[in-house]
Amino acid sequence: MIKRNAKTLDQREIAAALVPFRVTLSDSQIDAIGLYLSLLSGWNRTVSLTSIADPREIVSRHFGESIFAGSILPLSAGGRLADVGSGAGFPGLPLKIAFPSLELTLIEPNLKKSAFLKEAIGLLHMENVEVIRKPYSAVEKDRAWDYISSRALGDYRLLLRWAATALNPSGQIALWVGQEDSVQVTKSEGWKWSIPHKIPESDRRFILTGTPAAG
Repeated sequence: MIKRNAKTLDQREIAAALVPFRVTLSDSQIDAIGLYLSLLSGWNRTVSLTSIADPREIVSRHFGESIFAGSILPLSAGGRLADVGSGAGFPGLPLKIAFPSLELTLIEPNLKKSAFLKEAIGLLHMENVEVIRKPYSAVEKDRAWDYISSRALGDYRLLLRWAATALNPSGQIALWVGQEDSVQVTKSEGWKWSIPHKIPESDRRFILTGTPAAG
């Protein structure tokens, strides 16, 4: 069991930080976020997982902004989600906490970050979650995911080329992007894009969802 420290928030504080993001979680789900937050804080002393120090901002920026996707996509119905470039687990693990019926694949090539993800999965007793430690471009495309998510990955052209054949015919990709990237991504050929959804409490961060044009 992780010992709570001065930087750990209680249930009320975590729930308050999530209010703007259109999410209602049970006490056990909020407790899971608290455990995850403590683990992240401990690992972050030796492995760079987040540049944010304030735990309230971590809950808002990492957990709230991740789970906000549930107000855009029908994640409560379950499905198979691949989170590309997971890093410290965002948005994939918060989405799994909020929507436990999801089958989650975390794709993260970094050894230390992959080790953190596996420890977090064990700590939270998550089922139907796997970690793939390799670049997404080396992951087989015949898995037919229902959703692919990625946050601030970088070269979206390569990601979209891979995702177009890794999604099932009606699958959707969700990208956490800045304002300029949202404009550039919607110009990508071969995709049908939604209107970008502005993330609460941010003027320049958006979630952009799309489907392959042939889907």
